[in-house]
Amino acid sequence: MGMTRRLVIGVGRLERESVVTSISSRKRTSTKKPLGRPPRVGIKNKPLGMLTDEALRVYFTQLNGHKPGHLYDLVLGEVERPLFTAVLRYTNGNQSEAADILGINRGTLRKKLKSYKLTGG
Repeated sequence: MGMTRRLVIGVGRLERESVVTSISSRKRTSTKKPLGRPPRVGIKNKPLGMLTDEALRVYFTQLNGHKPGHLYDLVLGEVERPLFTAVLRYTNGNQSEAADILGINRGTLRKKLKSYKLTGG
């Protein structure tokens, strides 16, 4: 899932390393390998909370002891951006209707859309 890849961005040298976990042996083994694709988070029939938990476990594993920074903003950005995109697509771009569906003020939605560069203004 794309979330895993983005969670790794900004970790410095960890962008070039990945942790591989052996599932078949149920034993955790870490080896360094070039980061082509991060470990995938299984998405079939799983709730968003479970997917988030899996993605964060992968993220913390890839830190190799480094301290994460601004994790709250990082995770919210990963969730809010596609949420806003999907709701705006559903409402054909109607921000008032999208804000109502999201349960937030239209001004708040506009501010967030601007911060994620999802609007022209």
